[in-house]
Amino acid sequence: MSTEPRINDRIRVPEVRLVGPSGEQVGIVPLAKALELAQEYDLDLVEVAATARPPVCKLMDYGKFKYESAMKAREARKNQAHTVIKEMKLRPKIDPHDYDTKKGHVVRFLNQGDKVKITIMFRGREQSRPELGFRLLQRLADDVQELGFVESSPKQDGRNMIMVLGPHKKKTEAMAEARALADARKAERLGRTPGSDAAPADDDVETDVETDVETDVETDVETDVVTEAQDAPAEAEAPEADAPVEQPAAPQGA
Repeated sequence: MSTEPRINDRIRVPEVRLVGPSGEQVGIVPLAKALELAQEYDLDLVEVAATARPPVCKLMDYGKFKYESAMKAREARKNQAHTVIKEMKLRPKIDPHDYDTKKGHVVRFLNQGDKVKITIMFRGREQSRPELGFRLLQRLADDVQELGFVESSPKQDGRNMIMVLGPHKKKTEAMAEARALADARKAERLGRTPGSDAAPADDDVETDVETDVETDVETDVETDVVTEAQDAPAEAEAPEADAPVEQPAAPQGA
């Protein structure tokens, strides 16, 4: 069966309780009148409460309503945290290197906000030495005590011994940190890391150009003034040099 509400001509009742586009109560009106109002406002008549008597209908843009509802559901799923129980299996006489590898997985699971079920598997004569498994579980719990705590103490279950570790960090916090780390890595790949040399702003470039132009203009003006000042005395002395020199008068009776 479809879970979508009935709209417009799919509504098969004689009258409805109508709600306006802004949430105002219009009252009980015939279906034909409600459809006429919907056509007048260029909206859809949507049945929002089918079990009421009479059914409640609202005037709205149904396409926009469906889109907004889908976006809200998507955002809710994005922020929703699912509790996951991971499982890690060990042997009582595990090799030190294998133990470090298994512990690394447990640390990763706890950092992600997940619970971890630790299972010690006994085989053959190992079943008569349960203290080996207990000491191994206690050692693992001590090694990861900064990230998790013992939610379920070690207990024997047939040929296995089980312990459950719970994380100190909540799942939502772990998801938020993971998203922030992913965004930081993406920004780093795009070359937008903090402290990177950025290109000079347009205002700074324009200011430098204007300063250089003004400096050149002032330098040219000063050069012209100095040149004119040096040439001025030569021009002033020139007339005195070209002035006629008076000759001494000749003696009389010569």
